[in-house]
Amino acid sequence: MLNEINIDDVLFLDIETVPGTPDFESLSEKMQELWTKKAEQIGRDKPDLTAGELYNRAGIYAEFGKIVCISCGFVNGNGFRVRSFYGDDEKLLLNDFATLLNRSYTGSRYLLCGHNSKEFDIPYIARRMLINGLKLPDILNVAGKKPWEVRHLDTMDLWKFGDYKHYTSLELLATVFGIPTPKDDIDGSQVGEVYWKDKDLKRIAKYCEKDVFTTAQLLRRYLGMPLIKPEFVVSV
Repeated sequence: MLNEINIDDVLFLDIETVPGTPDFESLSEKMQELWTKKAEQIGRDKPDLTAGELYNRAGIYAEFGKIVCISCGFVNGNGFRVRSFYGDDEKLLLNDFATLLNRSYTGSRYLLCGHNSKEFDIPYIARRMLINGLKLPDILNVAGKKPWEVRHLDTMDLWKFGDYKHYTSLELLATVFGIPTPKDDIDGSQVGEVYWKDKDLKRIAKYCEKDVFTTAQLLRRYLGMPLIKPEFVVSV
């Protein structure tokens, strides 16, 4: 698989998600009831916590969270171009991202790539598009496709080498491969607070873009290619 990859045809991506409302009390009565059921499952390791206290975890579930940023990037010669779709209007940013995919990433030559993207980012994007009434771009629509027709790469999946119980963070792999770590500001657990309390979407987008670039650098290491110098990264 690695030998067949043309890195110029890869769109790297990462998303940032938050709980759909500022707090548990802001949910509708029905959604509070449904989150309470969900919290019973995910809070088994912390039985003393209430559904409200566990609500900070809601952002990782597409039914209870929302996307506030999608960052994507591609290799451009010796450089890297990165772009972020972010804002309070999830439907608008999803529609803008879908427009990019439909315009520039159709056909079997193109690939989407992220870290743990097969398990998280891509399914989350697809689910939130459907919830928002948007049509899935072909590269995201895996229904009825054979495994070799799904044009998704995952740098964590590639690192598993068939070990399906193995999880390795992007930060750890970046360190192992000598790639400057992106975790120099906030981390994923803080995104909800930065969004709902600090209202700092630009900070979230900057953090997300660092992960996209690091994922691209990691794939280059897998392919035996030199790293792109940070000064050759351009935001568009």
